Amino acid sequence: MKTVDILISIAKDGFYCACCEGYPALFGGGETPEAALDELQETLRLVKEDGKAVALFYPDWLDDEYTFQVHWDVETMLRYYSGIITPTALGKLSGIHPKQLWSYMHGKSKPRKAQVAKIENAVHQLGRQLLNISF
Repeated sequence: MKTVDILISIAKDGFYCACCEGYPALFGGGETPEAALDELQETLRLVKEDGKAVALFYPDWLDDEYTFQVHWDVETMLRYYSGIITPTALGKLSGIHPKQLWSYMHGKSKPRKAQVAKIENAVHQLGRQLLNISF
């Protein structure tokens, strides 16, 4: 089974895009990440329906089983979840100053790989903690 990497990103106008990494002609857009992924699925269906003979672009993996591995850029993730995970809260979890996280969230600066790893680890840690809560 082929794993297709999908990147979720956000435009300056707040519109989300889901793009197949390595296949720039395969993308979807929407007002939410979910809508962008749905439109990408529809794009793939249409390309597959048209077939190799008609489609301008047809990756071979469309004929086989495939699954998506969805990746987010840091700015998009921080903006999308800003009502749930504030820069202050994420700063406490990641050890990154909240002002720096705000800067990443608003596209004023891009995080280095080490900072991305800290953010990812903090979010995963929070997720694991939340999974262990019971009422």
